[in-house]
Amino acid sequence: MKVVSEGAHTAVEIKRGRPALPIEKDMTFDLSLPFRQYGRLKQILQDFRPDVIHVTGPSDIGILGISLSRQMGVPLVASWHTNLHEYSGRRLEKMLDFLPLPIRQTMGRWAEEISLDMIAWFYRRARVGLAPNPELVESLKHWMRRPCFLMRRGIDTHLFTPERRDRTGGPFVVGYVGRITSEKGVRLLVDIEHRLEIRGVRNYLFRVIGHGGELEWLQANLKQAEFPGVIKGEALAREYANMDLFVFPSRTDTFGNVVLEAFASGVPALVTDACGPKFLIEEGVNGMVRGSDEEFAEAAADIASDPKRIPGMRVEARKYALTQSWDSVFEGVYKAYRYAQRPEAELHAVQASSASSC
Repeated sequence: MKVVSEGAHTAVEIKRGRPALPIEKDMTFDLSLPFRQYGRLKQILQDFRPDVIHVTGPSDIGILGISLSRQMGVPLVASWHTNLHEYSGRRLEKMLDFLPLPIRQTMGRWAEEISLDMIAWFYRRARVGLAPNPELVESLKHWMRRPCFLMRRGIDTHLFTPERRDRTGGPFVVGYVGRITSEKGVRLLVDIEHRLEIRGVRNYLFRVIGHGGELEWLQANLKQAEFPGVIKGEALAREYANMDLFVFPSRTDTFGNVVLEAFASGVPALVTDACGPKFLIEEGVNGMVRGSDEEFAEAAADIASDPKRIPGMRVEARKYALTQSWDSVFEGVYKAYRYAQRPEAELHAVQASSASSC
């Protein structure tokens, strides 16, 4: 464990041990961590004297946070960041691809329901919830039976800016940034390419940035694509700025930070109607929202075939990003913290009011 203090900020780096379950290439769940690190982290928190403890999901660290909150009598706030129950359903369906489709879908729904029950139990340990879009705020109120507040994301508009664009010609660049996994819907990129070919569009290029289990499949099935891997910082900002259209085919993301990064870089986005990024889109102004896979692929092909709308959408995308300051985001978070510190009797009254409005 490493503790680094700088002014009012103290960071505690906790190393996971060997009994860690792999979740992604860069993500694991350490079953022993809540037990191994409890004593030392409790002492650090007692010295720090927090007013609230904020956990970000049912991870090993999140479980440790719940335990410390209860033992120390510190109010707990829990924020929802990922639709993990949907991930579990989609991944199980992928693992069972040797079975008929109706059976896979039934098993996927079963896994999703079981996972949601377990996740809801975790979030009900908190006094107050935070969620990144209005639909999830209402859902989390229902699952938690607690007050829930909106917590959007801010964006660094100095790092991500159209000024980093350093190309003036070349192919129409369709970009994707994120984990290259099944729940992100990345195979839909191949459908977009098929539509481009049908339209006779030849001067295009996919830039697929990230890593994940679907990478090899995309490499084998996308004909005109580049896969630079994981990129960060200014190099990533240049990648965004050099795109012409950002596509985000995920149906499980709760907010879509990458969409906001694309907007800040002056790049319009195409997203699905099934998750959080749709709340960032003003249809036809800074991007597009589509429902079915066919509609999604067709919309990308439409704008690549006739890109005259792109310059105006680039301006509007940047304009929207400039309104998304971190200061406004944190004001909502502080409001949730203040609610969490209310006396229990008052909090119960708030809970009853919230439940009746769901």
